[in-house]
Amino acid sequence: MTDQALQQELKELIIEALNLEDVTPEDIEADAPLFGDGLGLDSIDALELGLALKKQYGITMSAESEDNKKHFASLNALAQYVAANRQ
Repeated sequence: MTDQALQQELKELIIEALNLEDVTPEDIEADAPLFGDGLGLDSIDALELGLALKKQYGITMSAESEDNKKHFASLNALAQYVAANRQ
């Protein structure tokens, strides 16, 4: 799977898993923050997204891991993490 294809898949997963009705895949910029000022996600969204990643890619993330902030920093960061860790 190409980086572009994975990013598109992740955009759709984020929108579907978090029920972001007013967001399209084109609204999610690759380098923009997913939390706070960027897409505006919060900690509940992080949990939902973590569950969706586990279901879709077999990736288990520790809720206590400090690395989660790095993995969820942007779509690019998330795509790199998924590409390296999916099963």
